[in-house]
Amino acid sequence: MLLVGIGDLRRQPGTRSRYHRQLIVPGLEITSAHVPEGAEIDVDLELEALSNGLVATGTITVPWLGECRRCLAPVESSTSVEVREIFEPRPVDGETYKMSEDAVDLEPMIRDAVLLALPLAPLCAEDCPGPAPDAFPTGVEGGPDEVVDPPADPRWAALGDLNFDSSAEDD
Repeated sequence: MLLVGIGDLRRQPGTRSRYHRQLIVPGLEITSAHVPEGAEIDVDLELEALSNGLVATGTITVPWLGECRRCLAPVESSTSVEVREIFEPRPVDGETYKMSEDAVDLEPMIRDAVLLALPLAPLCAEDCPGPAPDAFPTGVEGGPDEVVDPPADPRWAALGDLNFDSSAEDD
């Protein structure tokens, strides 16, 4: 839990407060990337009180590790995600987050934003050639204007022996 006191803020709707922290949130991973254990997440938010809720607006920056989808080399980077989320006493499931009268738990919002921002198919470089470009070339042979026909399916080879020439029937 990442509880932030908002009692003073809620007493005056329309007021704003800055929230900037570097914190550790464990267990942030998807199949292709993860936040390293112990890595700090930079959270820079502005909390604005509403008459019946709270709006959190700002940026979450997180480092991540993964594997290149082509060559499987380790990839290390960071990503920033812009957030604008609403907190309410009676949240709408999947649309807003829960808040109490004097505190709000920011961890579910941070967790959701980070997991959605992690790359599904990371690349070590845009021009990554893959695991062994000499053994498994990814380009098409010939020039860019040359059209290469795909190899024929051997199951259809017998059809190549058929002759539909009308003059052959006259014999």
